[in-house]
Amino acid sequence: MFPELFTPQIAWNPQSADRVLLAGDETSIDTISLILSSLPARSRGQVFIEVDSADQIQQLAAPGRFGVCWLLRERGQSVTRSVDAWLSEMLPVSAFGESTVYAWVAHQGPARLLSSN
Repeated sequence: MFPELFTPQIAWNPQSADRVLLAGDETSIDTISLILSSLPARSRGQVFIEVDSADQIQQLAAPGRFGVCWLLRERGQSVTRSVDAWLSEMLPVSAFGESTVYAWVAHQGPARLLSSN
């Protein structure tokens, strides 16, 4: 929808992933919001945003099958631990098929497709 705004640092192209994962801190809220606005309504996935305190939480428009989780540093919550836990649940190794997640985690390079295989 806004391909000219997706820089090489994001490299956004979710292809046919089963789910989308977006994660970052307060400096990436605008980018996450832009990505969410570009997704089809049928998309599903998870957003994790780590902020200092509850004062920084804001409303984000996301497709209906998305979860948005605000993590508070003042409570010891971490985007890294949350992403790791979510991925371990969403990318189980299975003999019945492959699961895929298209992930963009701020400050960790371009978006990429992750697979359970």
